[in-house]
Amino acid sequence: MAEDTKTGSTNSGTPPTANQGPEFAIQKIFIKDLSFESPGAPGVFLKEWKGDTNIQLNTKARQLNEQDGLFEVELGLTVTTTSQGETAYLVEVKQAGVFVARGFPEDQQGHLLGAYCPNLLFPFVREVVADLVLKGGFPQLLLQPINFDALYAQHQQEQRSKPAEAGESGSATA
Repeated sequence: MAEDTKTGSTNSGTPPTANQGPEFAIQKIFIKDLSFESPGAPGVFLKEWKGDTNIQLNTKARQLNEQDGLFEVELGLTVTTTSQGETAYLVEVKQAGVFVARGFPEDQQGHLLGAYCPNLLFPFVREVVADLVLKGGFPQLLLQPINFDALYAQHQQEQRSKPAEAGESGSATA
């Protein structure tokens, strides 16, 4: 009736490959660092709410094990909200993941680690921020989607223009 088939998965949850091309897998997603501060509480709750939010975002990727193709990607987000000129709250989150990325050409691997992986991590960051802000007694903050592909492309463009600028400034001083 039913055939017994084996998929050959490993303990890590990734199927073994026999050099079948590029391999990508999520190994672990975790909070690396987390902070919530409300320096103006409880006074900030007694005033009319006029929230103004500033968001800073950064990503980092580093290789953990070259042979296994393991990488850690970290998405850092700092949210600072002021109301009537006073800091209402500050949220800092470093959401990270361990990913397997093997067999990708260098340009594709850069995009994978610089855009695709942060895009996978972002919903986790969004949830953490929304929960912390609400539990801190403030109006809910829903972070809007971020185009990590565009941010990565912008970063790549800036990196390509830096050597040209350095060469121009070097020749101008000579």
